[in-house]
Amino acid sequence: MARNILILGASYGSLLGTKLLMAGHNVSLVCRKNTADLINRDGTEVRIKLRDEKEHRSIFSRDLPGKLDAVTPADVDVSRYDMVGLAMQEPQYTNHTVRVLMIKIAAAKLPCLSIMNMPPLPYLKRIPALAGMDLEEAYTNAQVWERFEPGLVTLCSPDPQAFRPPEEKANVLHVGLPTNFKASAFADDKHNKVLRELEADIDAVTLDGQDVPVKLKVFDSLFVPLAKWSMLLTGNYRCITPSEPQSIRDAVHSDLTRSQAIYDHVDGIARKLGADPADQVPFAKYAKAAESLLKPSSAARAVAAGAPFIERVDLLVKLISHQLGTPSAEIDRTVETVDQKLNEKIVQGGSSAQ
Repeated sequence: MARNILILGASYGSLLGTKLLMAGHNVSLVCRKNTADLINRDGTEVRIKLRDEKEHRSIFSRDLPGKLDAVTPADVDVSRYDMVGLAMQEPQYTNHTVRVLMIKIAAAKLPCLSIMNMPPLPYLKRIPALAGMDLEEAYTNAQVWERFEPGLVTLCSPDPQAFRPPEEKANVLHVGLPTNFKASAFADDKHNKVLRELEADIDAVTLDGQDVPVKLKVFDSLFVPLAKWSMLLTGNYRCITPSEPQSIRDAVHSDLTRSQAIYDHVDGIARKLGADPADQVPFAKYAKAAESLLKPSSAARAVAAGAPFIERVDLLVKLISHQLGTPSAEIDRTVETVDQKLNEKIVQGGSSAQ
């Protein structure tokens, strides 16, 4: 049966959307009007490399069995959908029309699958050790999440690396590292039935008889997506330096011993919260993947471009580590650098209005 999935965010969201369309499900991408008009006219293009192929293939939404449309936040009819994908950067949820849509989604009690780096607050409330912690400071506006029932929100580790090529239109996405989305289950079996249906349907898709990478994998553990935190704190946020941004590869490999110490510390925090070592990704595997990540992270690029807000998983992990009584000087230093660069942009004037 074709499911109707609403995805907030047409950039990274188009990767999950394309996988769902290939599996025969219908997708609506929520985005700005100009982007919605472009997608409704031309569809989307996701470039992905199949196993053992040297060149990326372009997968066009118009050629796929599922139906795609794009819509502005104000025009969404939430009654049409079985599930919601949250694929915007966390600061984008503070936009007024997006906040109004979030209120409607929460009121409709739709299950929400997040593929944000920043875990939604209701998801963190599902982890007993975090439920009573004061973590709101890490969010651009924590009130966005107040109406959501924790059991209706789950997190999907956004491991696939993808970006919009700057020279292309807003409907094109290039996948640099085609790894899997690893999702935790919902609290309710009824919603997990839909999630596992999507998992199986995506898994069955082939292209010219070949397997297509970037699967949706569902896990009972709430801690599997937290494995991403070690990667973000070791690589992505350390791309932000006091001067120019550096690539993820350079952030990780310029001092591998220090990188492993940070990675291990964040893994240790996850284990204190209840994660099993089996939920985590070994440092050596991450370091190997980082060798091919030759661009600065999206967070570093956003800061360099003058963004006044970015997702602050670095700050979230700092707050958790301090409240667990296991602070890290390296993590504190990273947070300080990010704070400093964001403040620089605001103090310079003009940038914060963009």
